[in-house]
Amino acid sequence: MRLILVRHGDAFAGFHGPIGGPTGCRGLTDLGRSQADALSSHLAATKRLDVDAIVTSEIPRAIETARAIAPALGLGAVPQDCALCEVHTGEADGVDWEDYPSRFGSFDMIAEPDRAFAPGGDSWNSFHERVDDTMHRLASEHEHQTVMAVCHAGVIMASLRLRLEVPTGAHIARIVPSHTGLTEWEFDESGEQWTLRSYNDTRHLDPAIRSG
Repeated sequence: MRLILVRHGDAFAGFHGPIGGPTGCRGLTDLGRSQADALSSHLAATKRLDVDAIVTSEIPRAIETARAIAPALGLGAVPQDCALCEVHTGEADGVDWEDYPSRFGSFDMIAEPDRAFAPGGDSWNSFHERVDDTMHRLASEHEHQTVMAVCHAGVIMASLRLRLEVPTGAHIARIVPSHTGLTEWEFDESGEQWTLRSYNDTRHLDPAIRSG
């Protein structure tokens, strides 16, 4: 089974303005739509990926990206899977980042890994457990298939920490995928072993390729 994780395009969500959960997310910027279109055009022109199924998180920026990509893969409707969402923000969804500390307190998720981002949301540990469960579930549901999952930087980074046992901490280098970057995992059913085949493939954003 091949699992291709795709980060959504550039979005309005960030560490300013509304916290971008399913409610607070305002979708892609013009740049983000351009990035998604570039990936779609590249996949349609090269036909280098034979994808059996595509799925996306329930957050608008990922949904918008997936809908731009699906036709290039010959796929139609894109099902949504909450398990592919970024850290669940719970009651903080849509709250302005400036108001977060006064409502929920300021804290470091890595330093307090069992504390929820907000009531009804994920903690650092529960988020990683969700990503782990989701990867194995998709591998079980799509044996011998290729699945593209349009998700978020946090999900991709968590997959690397989990599968490669990457440590976390203030002085550890960050691994942050680019917008619309592709990261490919392969799962060997016989040995139940994950192999990282590629990380953050962004060749579709190369101007030479886009104009070629």
